[in-house]
Amino acid sequence: MRVLVTGSAGFIGSSLVLRLLERGDTVIGIDNHNDYYDPAIKDARLARFIEHPNYSHLRIDLIDRESITDCFSVYKPQRVVNLAAQAGVRYSIENPLAYINSNIVGFANILEGCRHNQVDHLVYASSSSVYGANTSMPFSTHDNVDHPLSLYAASKKSNELMAHTYSHLFGLPTTGLRFFTVYGPWGRPDMALFKFTKAILAGEPIQVFNHGKHRRDFTYIDDIIEGILRVIDRPAFPNNTWIGNAPDPATSSAPWRVYNIGNSNPVELMDYISAIETALGKKAIMQLIPIQDGDVPDTFANIDDLIIEFNYRPAIPVEVGVTRFVNWYRDYYKV
Repeated sequence: MRVLVTGSAGFIGSSLVLRLLERGDTVIGIDNHNDYYDPAIKDARLARFIEHPNYSHLRIDLIDRESITDCFSVYKPQRVVNLAAQAGVRYSIENPLAYINSNIVGFANILEGCRHNQVDHLVYASSSSVYGANTSMPFSTHDNVDHPLSLYAASKKSNELMAHTYSHLFGLPTTGLRFFTVYGPWGRPDMALFKFTKAILAGEPIQVFNHGKHRRDFTYIDDIIEGILRVIDRPAFPNNTWIGNAPDPATSSAPWRVYNIGNSNPVELMDYISAIETALGKKAIMQLIPIQDGDVPDTFANIDDLIIEFNYRPAIPVEVGVTRFVNWYRDYYKV
Protein backbone atom coordinates (compact mmCIF):
# COMPACT_ATOMS: atom_id res chain seq x y z
CA MET A 1 0.00 0.00 0.00
CA ARG A 2 0.89 3.67 -0.26
CA VAL A 3 0.65 5.02 3.28
CA LEU A 4 0.97 8.67 4.29
CA VAL A 5 2.29 9.09 7.85
CA THR A 6 2.27 12.54 9.41
CA GLY A 7 4.70 13.16 12.26
CA SER A 8 7.09 10.72 10.62
CA ALA A 9 10.12 12.08 12.52
CA GLY A 10 8.25 11.78 15.82
CA PHE A 11 8.41 9.02 18.41
CA ILE A 12 5.41 6.96 17.30
CA GLY A 13 5.51 8.08 13.68
CA SER A 14 9.11 7.03 13.02
CA SER A 15 8.53 3.65 14.69
CA LEU A 16 5.47 3.09 12.50
CA VAL A 17 7.31 4.08 9.31
CA LEU A 18 10.01 1.48 10.03
CA ARG A 19 7.44 -1.30 10.44
CA LEU A 20 5.52 -0.26 7.30
CA LEU A 21 8.70 -0.27 5.23
CA GLU A 22 9.73 -3.64 6.69
CA ARG A 23 6.49 -5.20 5.50
CA GLY A 24 6.85 -3.75 2.00
CA ASP A 25 4.61 -0.67 1.97
CA THR A 26 5.48 2.57 0.22
CA VAL A 27 5.53 5.39 2.77
CA ILE A 28 5.23 9.15 2.40
CA GLY A 29 6.29 10.95 5.58
CA ILE A 30 5.39 14.47 6.66
CA ASP A 31 7.03 16.32 9.54
CA ASN A 32 7.64 20.02 10.27
CA HIS A 33 10.70 19.34 12.50
CA ASN A 34 9.62 22.00 15.01
CA ASP A 35 11.65 22.77 18.12
CA TYR A 36 9.08 21.87 20.79
CA TYR A 37 11.85 19.51 21.88
CA ASP A 38 15.39 18.93 20.58
CA PRO A 39 15.12 18.52 16.78
CA ALA A 40 18.35 16.49 16.78
CA ILE A 41 16.54 13.39 18.01
CA LYS A 42 13.97 13.83 15.24
CA ASP A 43 16.78 13.88 12.69
CA ALA A 44 18.32 10.79 14.29
CA ARG A 45 15.02 8.89 14.16
CA LEU A 46 14.59 9.87 10.53
CA ALA A 47 18.13 8.79 9.64
CA ARG A 48 17.09 5.17 10.25
CA PHE A 49 15.03 5.10 7.04
CA ILE A 50 15.44 8.37 5.10
CA GLU A 51 17.44 6.59 2.36
CA HIS A 52 14.98 3.70 1.99
CA PRO A 53 13.89 3.41 -1.67
CA ASN A 54 10.22 3.16 -0.68
CA TYR A 55 10.26 6.25 1.53
CA SER A 56 9.64 9.90 0.58
CA HIS A 57 10.02 12.70 3.14
CA LEU A 58 8.25 16.05 3.04
CA ARG A 59 9.32 18.74 5.49
CA ILE A 60 6.07 20.67 5.70
CA ASP A 61 3.57 21.78 8.33
CA LEU A 62 0.00 20.49 8.52
CA ILE A 63 -1.30 24.06 8.59
CA ASP A 64 0.23 24.68 5.14
CA ARG A 65 -2.93 23.85 3.23
CA GLU A 66 -1.42 24.27 -0.23
CA SER A 67 1.48 21.91 0.51
CA ILE A 68 -0.83 19.31 2.06
CA THR A 69 -3.12 19.52 -0.98
CA ASP A 70 -0.14 19.04 -3.30
CA CYS A 71 1.08 16.07 -1.26
CA PHE A 72 -2.21 14.22 -1.64
CA SER A 73 -2.45 15.12 -5.32
CA VAL A 74 1.08 13.92 -6.17
CA TYR A 75 1.43 10.82 -3.99
CA LYS A 76 -2.19 9.56 -3.92
CA PRO A 77 -1.97 7.67 -0.60
CA GLN A 78 -4.40 4.81 -0.07
CA ARG A 79 -4.19 4.97 3.72
CA VAL A 80 -3.32 7.91 5.99
CA VAL A 81 -2.08 7.79 9.59
CA ASN A 82 -2.18 11.21 11.24
CA LEU A 83 0.25 11.25 14.18
CA ALA A 84 1.47 14.84 13.83
CA ALA A 85 0.21 17.07 16.62
CA GLN A 86 1.28 19.63 19.15
CA ALA A 87 1.75 17.37 22.15
CA GLY A 88 1.90 18.02 25.89
CA VAL A 89 -0.77 18.83 28.46
CA ARG A 90 1.11 21.48 30.43
CA TYR A 91 2.41 23.30 27.35
CA SER A 92 -1.20 23.74 26.20
CA ILE A 93 -1.73 26.05 29.18
CA GLU A 94 1.23 28.21 28.14
CA ASN A 95 0.69 28.24 24.38
CA PRO A 96 -2.90 27.31 23.53
CA LEU A 97 -2.88 28.66 19.98
CA ALA A 98 -0.20 26.13 18.96
CA TYR A 99 -2.81 23.43 19.63
CA ILE A 100 -5.52 25.17 17.65
CA ASN A 101 -3.22 25.56 14.64
CA SER A 102 -1.65 22.10 14.57
CA ASN A 103 -4.34 19.89 16.08
CA ILE A 104 -7.45 21.58 14.69
CA VAL A 105 -6.54 23.49 11.52
CA GLY A 106 -3.87 20.96 10.55
CA PHE A 107 -6.23 18.04 11.06
CA ALA A 108 -8.87 19.77 8.94
CA ASN A 109 -6.35 19.94 6.09
CA ILE A 110 -5.70 16.21 6.43
CA LEU A 111 -9.44 15.47 6.37
CA GLU A 112 -9.84 17.56 3.23
CA GLY A 113 -6.94 15.76 1.57
CA CYS A 114 -8.52 12.41 2.36
CA ARG A 115 -11.93 13.54 1.19
CA HIS A 116 -10.79 14.76 -2.21
CA ASN A 117 -8.43 11.88 -2.98
CA GLN A 118 -10.50 8.76 -2.29
CA VAL A 119 -8.39 7.65 0.70
CA ASP A 120 -9.45 4.17 1.86
CA HIS A 121 -8.89 4.74 5.57
CA LEU A 122 -7.77 7.55 7.89
CA VAL A 123 -6.31 6.47 11.21
CA TYR A 124 -5.49 9.29 13.63
CA ALA A 125 -4.03 9.76 17.09
CA SER A 126 -6.40 10.68 19.85
CA SER A 127 -5.42 10.52 23.52
CA SER A 128 -6.35 9.11 26.90
CA SER A 129 -6.49 12.74 28.04
CA VAL A 130 -9.97 13.06 26.46
CA TYR A 131 -11.36 11.22 29.50
CA GLY A 132 -10.65 14.35 31.54
CA ALA A 133 -12.84 14.50 34.63
CA ASN A 134 -14.12 10.93 34.16
CA THR A 135 -13.43 8.75 37.20
CA SER A 136 -15.10 5.48 36.18
CA MET A 137 -12.29 2.94 35.71
CA PRO A 138 -11.19 1.45 33.41
CA PHE A 139 -11.82 4.20 30.86
CA SER A 140 -14.18 2.95 28.15
CA THR A 141 -14.74 4.37 24.67
CA HIS A 142 -18.42 3.65 25.24
CA ASP A 143 -18.54 6.31 27.98
CA ASN A 144 -19.20 9.99 27.37
CA VAL A 145 -16.07 12.19 27.29
CA ASP A 146 -17.29 15.78 27.33
CA HIS A 147 -15.26 17.16 30.26
CA PRO A 148 -11.63 17.63 29.15
CA LEU A 149 -9.19 19.19 31.62
CA SER A 150 -6.74 20.72 29.13
CA LEU A 151 -6.87 22.31 25.69
CA TYR A 152 -4.72 19.46 24.41
CA ALA A 153 -7.44 17.03 25.47
CA ALA A 154 -10.13 19.25 23.95
CA SER A 155 -8.24 19.36 20.65
CA LYS A 156 -8.09 15.56 20.54
CA LYS A 157 -11.79 15.25 21.32
CA SER A 158 -12.37 17.79 18.53
CA ASN A 159 -10.45 15.56 16.13
CA GLU A 160 -12.84 12.71 16.89
CA LEU A 161 -15.84 14.95 16.21
CA MET A 162 -14.35 16.37 13.01
CA ALA A 163 -13.56 12.86 11.77
CA HIS A 164 -17.12 11.76 12.46
CA THR A 165 -18.48 14.59 10.36
CA TYR A 166 -16.35 13.54 7.37
CA SER A 167 -17.27 9.90 7.87
CA HIS A 168 -20.96 10.84 7.90
CA LEU A 169 -20.98 13.36 5.06
CA PHE A 170 -18.44 11.83 2.68
CA GLY A 171 -18.25 8.16 3.65
CA LEU A 172 -14.60 8.49 4.66
CA PRO A 173 -13.66 5.57 6.95
CA THR A 174 -11.92 7.01 10.02
CA THR A 175 -10.54 5.38 13.15
CA GLY A 176 -9.33 7.27 16.22
CA LEU A 177 -6.86 5.65 18.61
CA ARG A 178 -6.73 6.95 22.16
CA PHE A 179 -3.10 6.39 23.16
CA PHE A 180 -2.25 5.71 26.81
CA THR A 181 1.19 7.02 27.94
CA VAL A 182 3.44 5.64 25.22
CA TYR A 183 7.09 5.03 26.21
CA GLY A 184 10.20 3.28 24.96
CA PRO A 185 13.41 3.79 22.93
CA TRP A 186 13.52 6.92 20.76
CA GLY A 187 10.87 8.49 23.04
CA ARG A 188 10.10 12.16 23.55
CA PRO A 189 12.53 14.13 25.75
CA ASP A 190 9.63 16.06 27.32
CA MET A 191 8.10 12.93 28.85
CA ALA A 192 8.67 11.58 32.36
CA LEU A 193 10.78 8.53 31.49
CA PHE A 194 13.24 10.61 29.51
CA LYS A 195 13.42 13.38 32.13
CA PHE A 196 13.72 10.97 35.06
CA THR A 197 16.49 8.94 33.42
CA LYS A 198 18.49 12.03 32.53
CA ALA A 199 18.15 13.55 36.00
CA ILE A 200 18.90 10.36 37.94
CA LEU A 201 22.06 9.73 35.92
CA ALA A 202 23.16 13.33 36.58
CA GLY A 203 22.43 13.05 40.31
CA GLU A 204 19.76 15.73 40.03
CA PRO A 205 16.33 15.67 41.73
CA ILE A 206 13.21 14.66 39.81
CA GLN A 207 9.82 16.35 40.22
CA VAL A 208 7.20 13.79 41.19
CA PHE A 209 3.75 15.23 40.58
CA ASN A 210 0.69 14.50 42.72
CA HIS A 211 3.13 13.35 45.43
CA GLY A 212 3.70 10.17 43.42
CA LYS A 213 0.05 9.08 43.60
CA HIS A 214 -0.50 9.10 39.83
CA ARG A 215 -1.33 5.83 38.12
CA ARG A 216 -0.59 5.57 34.42
CA ASP A 217 -1.40 2.90 31.85
CA PHE A 218 2.16 2.90 30.45
CA THR A 219 2.18 1.32 26.98
CA TYR A 220 5.38 0.18 25.26
CA ILE A 221 6.02 1.53 21.78
CA ASP A 222 6.11 -1.90 20.07
CA ASP A 223 2.67 -2.72 21.47
CA ILE A 224 1.34 0.59 20.18
CA ILE A 225 2.74 0.01 16.68
CA GLU A 226 1.30 -3.50 16.53
CA GLY A 227 -2.14 -2.09 17.33
CA ILE A 228 -1.86 0.67 14.72
CA LEU A 229 -0.86 -1.80 12.01
CA ARG A 230 -3.83 -4.03 12.73
CA VAL A 231 -6.22 -1.08 12.61
CA ILE A 232 -4.74 0.38 9.40
CA ASP A 233 -5.46 -2.84 7.54
CA ARG A 234 -9.17 -2.88 8.35
CA PRO A 235 -11.01 0.35 7.48
CA ALA A 236 -13.73 1.46 9.86
CA PHE A 237 -17.26 0.38 9.00
CA PRO A 238 -20.73 1.45 10.14
CA ASN A 239 -22.38 -0.07 13.18
CA ASN A 240 -25.70 -1.22 11.72
CA THR A 241 -27.24 -1.52 15.19
CA TRP A 242 -26.41 2.09 16.15
CA ILE A 243 -29.48 4.12 17.17
CA GLY A 244 -29.78 7.82 17.84
CA ASN A 245 -31.95 7.57 20.94
CA ALA A 246 -29.28 5.50 22.72
CA PRO A 247 -26.07 6.56 20.93
CA ASP A 248 -22.88 4.55 21.44
CA PRO A 249 -19.99 7.06 21.73
CA ALA A 250 -17.47 4.56 20.29
CA THR A 251 -19.27 3.69 17.05
CA SER A 252 -21.66 5.24 14.56
CA SER A 253 -24.02 4.62 11.68
CA ALA A 254 -21.16 6.16 9.67
CA PRO A 255 -17.82 4.36 9.02
CA TRP A 256 -16.28 5.82 12.17
CA ARG A 257 -14.69 4.12 15.18
CA VAL A 258 -12.73 5.06 18.30
CA TYR A 259 -10.59 2.63 20.29
CA ASN A 260 -8.44 2.74 23.40
CA ILE A 261 -4.93 1.46 22.80
CA GLY A 262 -3.10 0.85 26.06
CA ASN A 263 -1.52 -1.77 28.26
CA SER A 264 -4.68 -2.11 30.38
CA ASN A 265 -2.52 -2.45 33.48
CA PRO A 266 -2.04 0.86 35.34
CA VAL A 267 1.20 1.31 37.26
CA GLU A 268 1.72 3.64 40.21
CA LEU A 269 4.22 6.40 39.47
CA MET A 270 6.42 5.33 42.39
CA ASP A 271 6.63 1.79 40.96
CA TYR A 272 7.54 3.25 37.56
CA ILE A 273 10.33 5.25 39.18
CA SER A 274 11.47 2.11 40.99
CA ALA A 275 11.75 0.30 37.64
CA ILE A 276 13.90 3.15 36.31
CA GLU A 277 16.11 3.03 39.40
CA THR A 278 16.57 -0.72 39.00
CA ALA A 279 17.45 -0.41 35.32
CA LEU A 280 19.92 2.39 36.05
CA GLY A 281 21.35 0.87 39.22
CA LYS A 282 20.95 4.26 40.89
CA LYS A 283 18.44 5.80 43.30
CA ALA A 284 16.41 8.88 42.47
CA ILE A 285 16.35 12.10 44.49
CA MET A 286 12.66 13.00 44.59
CA GLN A 287 10.81 16.28 45.04
CA LEU A 288 7.16 15.48 45.79
CA ILE A 289 4.89 18.24 44.46
CA PRO A 290 1.12 18.71 44.00
CA ILE A 291 -0.85 17.65 40.94
CA GLN A 292 -0.51 20.12 38.05
CA ASP A 293 -3.29 21.92 36.20
CA GLY A 294 -4.63 19.81 33.35
CA ASP A 295 -3.33 16.50 34.73
CA VAL A 296 -5.57 13.45 35.07
CA PRO A 297 -4.78 11.56 38.32
CA ASP A 298 -5.14 8.06 36.87
CA THR A 299 -5.44 6.38 33.47
CA PHE A 300 -6.60 2.84 32.83
CA ALA A 301 -7.64 1.61 29.37
CA ASN A 302 -10.45 -0.80 28.68
CA ILE A 303 -9.17 -2.42 25.45
CA ASP A 304 -11.85 -5.11 25.10
CA ASP A 305 -12.91 -3.86 21.66
CA LEU A 306 -9.35 -4.09 20.28
CA ILE A 307 -8.99 -7.58 21.76
CA ILE A 308 -12.29 -8.81 20.32
CA GLU A 309 -12.12 -7.12 16.91
CA PHE A 310 -8.37 -7.22 16.20
CA ASN A 311 -7.02 -9.94 18.52
CA TYR A 312 -4.78 -7.25 20.00
CA ARG A 313 -2.94 -8.00 23.24
CA PRO A 314 -0.10 -5.84 24.59
CA ALA A 315 2.87 -8.00 25.56
CA ILE A 316 5.61 -5.86 27.13
CA PRO A 317 5.57 -5.33 30.94
CA VAL A 318 6.85 -2.05 32.34
CA GLU A 319 10.01 -3.55 33.84
CA VAL A 320 11.07 -4.91 30.45
CA GLY A 321 10.11 -1.76 28.55
CA VAL A 322 11.90 0.58 30.95
CA THR A 323 15.07 -1.54 30.80
CA ARG A 324 15.00 -1.41 27.00
CA PHE A 325 14.64 2.36 27.13
CA VAL A 326 17.52 2.78 29.59
CA ASN A 327 19.77 0.60 27.42
CA TRP A 328 18.88 2.67 24.38
CA TYR A 329 19.40 5.94 26.29
CA ARG A 330 22.85 4.92 27.49
CA ASP A 331 23.84 3.91 23.98
CA TYR A 332 22.35 6.98 22.24
CA TYR A 333 23.86 9.51 24.65
CA LYS A 334 27.03 7.49 25.33
CA VAL A 335 26.35 7.58 29.08
